[in-house]
This record gives sequence, C-alpha cells and structure tokens, in this order.
Amino acid sequence: MEKLDLKKEYKHLYNPSAKQVALVSVPRFNFIMIDGQIPPNIKVDDAPDYQNAVEALYSLSYTIKFICKKRKTDPVDYAVMPLEGLWWSKSSNKEFTPSRKDTWYFTAMIMQPAPVTKAIFAEGVEAVRAKKNPAMLDAARFEAFAEGKAVQVMHLGPYADEPATIARMVAFSEEHGLKPNGKHHEIYLGDPRRTAPAKLKTVLRHPVK
Repeated sequence: MEKLDLKKEYKHLYNPSAKQVALVSVPRFNFIMIDGQIPPNIKVDDAPDYQNAVEALYSLSYTIKFICKKRKTDPVDYAVMPLEGLWWSKSSNKEFTPSRKDTWYFTAMIMQPAPVTKAIFAEGVEAVRAKKNPAMLDAARFEAFAEGKAVQVMHLGPYADEPATIARMVAFSEEHGLKPNGKHHEIYLGDPRRTAPAKLKTVLRHPVK
C-alpha cells in the first residue's frame, strides 16, 4: 500500500525556519474548508463557529483517510495534515492584527492529498453524517487553493506573541518591494490543549505580489 508523507514532501512549507523569514511559492492544493466568524470579545477557542468547524474538519479528514486506506483498488495511506486557517477582518483585510477590536472572519481548512477527489469527499460527508453529524458538516466544501508567492516564517510560542513575528514578515516584504496579496494564513503544528504555550509552533504565511 502506498504511504504518503506530505509534511515531509513539503517540508519547506510545513516546517520552515523560525530564524529567517523566507519567500516561497505555494502550489495548488486541495482542501476541505469551512468559513465562520469570531464575534468581538470572544476567544477563538470559545467561539461556536470555530469549535464546530474544527470538529467537522477533523471528522471528515480522518473518515476520508480511512476510506482511502480501505478501498479495493489503489489503496493509499497518509497522515492527516495539520489544521490551517485564513484570517481577516472587514476593517483590516490586507494586514492581520491579532489585537482585534471587531469581528474576525476565518476559513478553517485541512489539506487533502491528491488521491482524495470530490467523489471521495462526498462519500466522507455521508459517512460522517451517518455516524456523528457535526453541527457545521454541511458548511464544509472541497476546494482547490493556489496561494502562489508568499512570505512565511515559523512562529514559536504563544499566539498572543504573534505581532512581533508578523512585524518581521511585514519588514521583510517592504525591504523586498512586496505587497500583501491575500489573507493572513496560519498552520497549527501544536495542539494548544496539550502543548505549553511556550512550545507551540505555528507557520505564519502572507501571500504577496
């Protein structure tokens, strides 16, 4: 049985340096995506939309992994990829500011390997519906996302300390004559429920032009 290791294959995108900001080219990947919003004065982890989106994404991703592994022709095994998020606000769409005073909007998503098709995604949705039927299951979609040129770096430590890392990314972009060209992107390599804040690892990425 074929075994895929996408984090290893795309190590430069999922395990970048924390010391140096880098300019990368992100190819077209398929994702399961769910949109939602975080009201003002509500912590992200306490927001119903975010909690429900994450539950549905993981339920779908692990169910689809099982479907791919058990199919009779061309079975494939792989590790489920980490949770990712696109973040923005109506007042500051070009530059993400973690110290928000308004509503945040998000697209929570998990990358899917090439063998996963829309048909397999649809099969996974019905399997999850029959077993658990999470609240935001019907909000999930299977979609390609081509980010293209982007500035990225690994952020080490609490999410609250991201502004200093984001400032480094902005300075790098300005130094190289690059302008924002998309939404603030985070890739979560640690589980805040099980990992000390100081040990969290988060890939931060800004599409640029």
